[in-house]
Amino acid sequence: MNHLFTRAATAALVAAFASPAAAQDATPETPQAEQRSGDIVVTAQKREERLQDVPVAVSVIGGDLIARQGGINLESAQYLVPTLNFRKSGTSINQSLFLRGVGTSTFSIAGEPSVSTVVDGVVYSRAGEAFSDLVDIERIEVLRGPQGTLFGKNASAGVINIVSRKPGRDLSGYAEGGFFFDNGNEYRARAAIDVPLGERVASRVTGFYSKYDGNLFNEAPNVDRRVNGYERWGVRGIVVADPTPDLTITLIGDYRKADDDCCAEVIGTTPTNLAAQILPTPQGDRTRRVRQNLVTATNEESYGGSLQIDATLGRNTLTSITAWRRYDNTEIRDGDWLAQPYANAGLNELHDFGPQVGRTFTQEVRITSPSGGLVDYVGGVFYSWADTERTFRRDVTLCAPNAAVLTGCDAPGVTVTRPTGTADFGSTFKNLAAFGRFTVNVSDRLRLLGGIRFTHDQLNVFHIRQTALTGPGIQPNFDQGVYDRYVSLVANGVAPTTAQTQAVVAANGIPFTTKTTNDNWSGMAGAQFDLSRDHTVYATWTRGYKGPAYNIFYNLAGTGTNVIEPETVDSYEAGIKNTLFGGKLVLNLAAYYARYDNFQANNPDVVAGVLVTRFTNAGRISTRGGELDLIWNPVRDVSLSGGLAYTDAHVDRFRQPTGTVTGVIAPGTRLAYAPEWKASLAGDWRIRTGGAVDFGLNAQGSWQSDQISQFDASPAIRQATTIGDYALVDLGVALIDARDRFRLGFQVKNLFDQSFAASITSGGPGGSYRYIIPREADRYFGVIGRVGF
Repeated sequence: MNHLFTRAATAALVAAFASPAAAQDATPETPQAEQRSGDIVVTAQKREERLQDVPVAVSVIGGDLIARQGGINLESAQYLVPTLNFRKSGTSINQSLFLRGVGTSTFSIAGEPSVSTVVDGVVYSRAGEAFSDLVDIERIEVLRGPQGTLFGKNASAGVINIVSRKPGRDLSGYAEGGFFFDNGNEYRARAAIDVPLGERVASRVTGFYSKYDGNLFNEAPNVDRRVNGYERWGVRGIVVADPTPDLTITLIGDYRKADDDCCAEVIGTTPTNLAAQILPTPQGDRTRRVRQNLVTATNEESYGGSLQIDATLGRNTLTSITAWRRYDNTEIRDGDWLAQPYANAGLNELHDFGPQVGRTFTQEVRITSPSGGLVDYVGGVFYSWADTERTFRRDVTLCAPNAAVLTGCDAPGVTVTRPTGTADFGSTFKNLAAFGRFTVNVSDRLRLLGGIRFTHDQLNVFHIRQTALTGPGIQPNFDQGVYDRYVSLVANGVAPTTAQTQAVVAANGIPFTTKTTNDNWSGMAGAQFDLSRDHTVYATWTRGYKGPAYNIFYNLAGTGTNVIEPETVDSYEAGIKNTLFGGKLVLNLAAYYARYDNFQANNPDVVAGVLVTRFTNAGRISTRGGELDLIWNPVRDVSLSGGLAYTDAHVDRFRQPTGTVTGVIAPGTRLAYAPEWKASLAGDWRIRTGGAVDFGLNAQGSWQSDQISQFDASPAIRQATTIGDYALVDLGVALIDARDRFRLGFQVKNLFDQSFAASITSGGPGGSYRYIIPREADRYFGVIGRVGF
């Protein structure tokens, strides 16, 4: 009933924002140039173009919309783009983005995302770094479907292109403060200033700070406070210089620090063992309490810089982007979900500590022709080096014997052992590519499209695990000696799982190393035709590619050392882009079909008695569907934007990895984080009073059908880990200075207090299920004040 009411309210928002449009038709001052939705400019094809001229399905989110809705990262952006979904995890390095039902979820340090994140022209190699705060952003472009021709190998499902706000030529800026409450308190501060450094040099400095208590309460005696919050701060500086009319130099540097005590998993169902007596009462996705003696946390530090040079060479533009980044992440995790260990079956203690260090260098050089000739083209070369290393320690407290009644580890006659093991492992990705993308303007209305990319990949990995004592979730030693013995035993006919156990005695303390290389040709072809000046159709074929990988994680053993083959995709897309009512309405439609071979995915597995996920080639999957995007500025100061998506993403043929025990996923099984239906709508209305202060109203609604959280062979587990359909509605009102010098706003997030889970997985105590509850699953309020100068 609550779902129906919320969906009805979402529909009512459409009418509420449509009616003011008619009331303002007579407004005398309407600068139409500012209201033309069809004039939105994007860089989806590495050149500035009108959104309506780009033969790609693209959603555009303005930075002002993100700020008004109170969103702070890509997790919030999923409620504004119907085909974008987000997998939340206990730490940011394990979180994932999905487009059109396709994404990569992996704990492996040697796997790459399917959705690439590009910030100011720089590709972020590690998915976790992309989930930082979105502050002072000009726009986000969401490019759906494979984009490898221009953006590279880790764009087999799409690209998130984030563009920061650039410096202005005059001294100006803003300061903003916010306070959010009723679901844990949060304080936010943000500021930016433009400082001209000369006639041809401009700069902009942006800073932010936020601190949030969290949306869960940890009842453990040694904690007794809210968790799942954060404290974050950062700064970004941009300098743009135009020493000559034919040369532009852009220098960007940023630093970010984040200490998140997130994300603890609640136990949402009743355990079948004695854990039921000591855990908070399970309430499904309404559970808001945990009892864990270790606070699950993620501590991050990231920084980097980029230098972009744009030089005019004749009629062409030569662009060079050089970037270096460092991303450090430390994961602290309570993996037993208890306040203390007990001398009972399944009630041991399991704690993880895993610092990770990543460094990335990228260099791109490309040449771009002017638009409007017989052939428009973009071509160039790209190099990337990404090195990541992690030290991961797992500590277990195991108490015996297993008593029939709940028994503490300090009880008489109880023996306590402390299994522990530490693994050092890492990966180095090297990628070299050459690419070209062209458009042949056959006539004023017909254009032929083409592109090609050659990619050379090299991936080096290493791993060594030294185990003092095995136990639940802790495998014996693994290194080069163990691996060599394992290979020898298998070659002599010993079963892989048996050989894996027998090879442990050959440990020699030398890290296991291996590498793989691969060459690939990918590309695209298509056509684009203008039915009229305001209606354009297009059809494209795209071959996408994601490079080879390894499943390098803490519990690596001989059976998991195989190369994960490159993933390829053939995608077919057709669409029509419509600009209506003199450019005030953009209404774009797209339909697509894509087939992925050697799909790289995480599959559930049991290792050392603990549920884990194994990164493998899962076989063949496919996705098909249709999408609608709209942007409508009917009159001055009124805007609507939104979309609707239908997605059917499922398994065509599953490949069971060697050594797994969890079975085969049947053809036709839906993919995880691929809701069949999803819709969003956002509206903004500024009511001009003619006096000193105007009023602002904004609303945003989103709805999605149910989705599977755990990609599993068991229908019962898939059913138990299905996240039900839900709808969210946010409202905001504001007082706005008529000259835009200040703004004071009040927001209500999740107006109807719709509870839901961001993730549900098996493997909790006594067969229970673990839920991750996002902040957006509860209603809360906020006040934001902004002063500009």
